[in-house]
Amino acid sequence: MALIITTRITHDTVVLEMKGRLWVLDLPLRDRIQELLQQGCVFFILDIVDVDYIDSSGLGQLVSIWASVRKIGGNVVLFRPGPRVRRLLITACLQTIFDVFEDEDKAKAGVRRDWSPT
Repeated sequence: MALIITTRITHDTVVLEMKGRLWVLDLPLRDRIQELLQQGCVFFILDIVDVDYIDSSGLGQLVSIWASVRKIGGNVVLFRPGPRVRRLLITACLQTIFDVFEDEDKAKAGVRRDWSPT
């Protein structure tokens, strides 16, 4: 199933609800983030509860998006990963890069936490 993205924008925070696969043959997430960055959005919550598959290219997209957003003073957090995706994040050591939340209000607060860009 191709990745389907639904976007909810509240001020400068964007919740991207994703459904399907985040993989090599599908780049709508990268493209959508670029559009939103051009609109001035810098805080992103990626709701991945309905993402059932992520390959190495998909992981690369997530890291690339995270780096691009952090470079301009924003942040990206992950929201509600399923057990399979959570195991993948741990295996790839990405839980040390991404904050992961199960509650949307906490994700909204966490995406705006103080930090210094590297």
